[in-house]
Amino acid sequence: MEPMPLQDFASFLDPASLPRVLRVCSGVYFEGSIYELFGNECCLSTGDLIKVTHVHLHKVVCENPETGQTLELNPNFSGLFSTLTSLQSYRTLDKLISAMPQNATQQPIYFKSTQRIVTEARVVPVNQPLRLEAVEMHHGTHYARCVQDSKNQEIILHLPLSQNGPFWRCKPGPPQTLLQILQDPAMTGLMLTCPSLPWRTVILKPQYMLQAVMHMRRTIVKIPSTLEVEVEDVTASSQHIHFIKPLLLSEVLAQGGPFPMSTEILEVPEGPPIFLSPWVGSLRKGQRLCIYGPASPPWRVVASSKSRRVPRYFFLSGAYQGKLRRRPREFPTAYDLLGALQPGRPLRVVATKDCDGNEEENPGFSFLAVGDRLEVLRQGQVCGTQGQGIDVVICQRLSEQAGEEEEELEEEEEEVESKEQILLPLYLSGSFVEEVTDGRRYSLTDLTAQFPLPCEVKVVAKDAQHPTDPLVSFPGLRLEERLAEPSLVVGLDSQPEMCFEIPPRWMDLTVAEVEGQPGQVARPLSVARVEELSEAFYYSLRKLPASESQAPPPRPPKSKSVSVQKQIIQSCKEDSVKSQVIRQQESYPQPEPKAKTTLEDLPKDKSNLYSKIPVHKKDLKSQTQTQDSVVGMTSKPSSTLGKYSITESYPLPDPDMDDHDYEEI
Repeated sequence: MEPMPLQDFASFLDPASLPRVLRVCSGVYFEGSIYELFGNECCLSTGDLIKVTHVHLHKVVCENPETGQTLELNPNFSGLFSTLTSLQSYRTLDKLISAMPQNATQQPIYFKSTQRIVTEARVVPVNQPLRLEAVEMHHGTHYARCVQDSKNQEIILHLPLSQNGPFWRCKPGPPQTLLQILQDPAMTGLMLTCPSLPWRTVILKPQYMLQAVMHMRRTIVKIPSTLEVEVEDVTASSQHIHFIKPLLLSEVLAQGGPFPMSTEILEVPEGPPIFLSPWVGSLRKGQRLCIYGPASPPWRVVASSKSRRVPRYFFLSGAYQGKLRRRPREFPTAYDLLGALQPGRPLRVVATKDCDGNEEENPGFSFLAVGDRLEVLRQGQVCGTQGQGIDVVICQRLSEQAGEEEEELEEEEEEVESKEQILLPLYLSGSFVEEVTDGRRYSLTDLTAQFPLPCEVKVVAKDAQHPTDPLVSFPGLRLEERLAEPSLVVGLDSQPEMCFEIPPRWMDLTVAEVEGQPGQVARPLSVARVEELSEAFYYSLRKLPASESQAPPPRPPKSKSVSVQKQIIQSCKEDSVKSQVIRQQESYPQPEPKAKTTLEDLPKDKSNLYSKIPVHKKDLKSQTQTQDSVVGMTSKPSSTLGKYSITESYPLPDPDMDDHDYEEI
């Protein structure tokens, strides 16, 4: 087959003959073509093979041959087209009939007018195709008997031969739809007319989109037919060619088999490793893998170690068979208490930090001491000092005696427990530890089904199929959350005993299917069920929408402005100082007349005036002066001694009264 432009191949292609293999030929104007393919650069070089699997009509460009203007038509355009047999127009019907050959006068003549034709019976629209069947005489005037096709019915019109046009001859036959015109190769490039378009004549230029498979390309390639490249059909000589189709592990998981599948790694995603396991280093280009199928069950648990050293993070498979025992949970805030509360499951905690609340801002909550036992009841709401609603956790304080009688019946225990209820605002920053008396051993499946996560556990028995289970060595393990993470069970061809689970969501390797080994087993013998995670990947998991579904703790109520707080503090200080001054005035003993100090008795050398006064009395005097200034009492100072000022507001205390210990503010 001779090379042809890609547009011609798409136009003349029979869809029933697909798929077809094309080879890119060296064109007259270029050796190849590079174009942007949905944001990715795709190169069609000379000699490339393309396997076309599907061709569909993308759009149709309608061009006016007289002006060069264009517009786009959708493939479902409903207008009807007629083919013009000549580019010459005729002024009247008489001239149109006279121009016809003599042997064609007995045949129907198809024509149209670019102007409206107004008759007594009806109005013929612009560009409406008509069929002239005969010329008749009526009352001495020649008329052309014409037929107009309209919605499955024929309308007979009698037009005088003197009817003005202009008129255009059309190809014999009924009008055709857009798809009928495009499917007829004889209509390619002809002048057409359509009453639904604003132009007298048009040329249709269809544009197709070819879906093809290229060698070593993972996705289906979509190539527009307008690409300026010449191709050659080499389907007959290319039956032995196998197009390697790269696959992502996510695509292998989605297509569901057949398994086991032997593959070869073509590309490994870039970036730091997410698993700290020995098999990660074996995943490189050229390594052959055996994919055994999806892992079961399809969920994982994210866990972190509880130790004084640097924490470590793990991915636990749902098939993990180790035995776990619950440990007390820690709750840093009251909001965490509410999140751990489950219907029908009592939650009792012990305070491990003193919490002193402000009853004015937090009504109903006064104080929590270390060791206080609480039972979390439910969520509530109280009215704050400013009228705003404050969300709280309603708890019941338990007595010490209740802790000693935990083994007794529930009815007896309720009689001993105190009925005092306290309210903990959700934003309260405290410290609580759960009371746990459960000593049972759980499997991972049972534990996650019966208790909410996060949950504190201790691995008391390792997984029998995992001899190097690292979870047993930790004093505690925190199960963070359960994730639905479909994975594939994968093994190395070079090391069949090394099998592991790969989540395609995070390690989407690019592989190609190859022929498998004859002695390959259908299922692996053992699979690693605990994978250690890198710290960066652990925090990436914690940012998933499953973790973000929990609402953040509520904010504390807005505090009053700084200026208002200062005014309140200053007012409180003034009231306190004023009350203290009054109490001190009432408690002062009346000094004897001989000890009374007056201005006349003061020595002229005033530098050592207070040298004989004890230190605490000096402080008392300066304190009294300070109180005087705070309260706002005005008195005229009689003299200034250094940095001290003596006023007549208060009498000085007796120097001999040393047994009075005045408190310093």
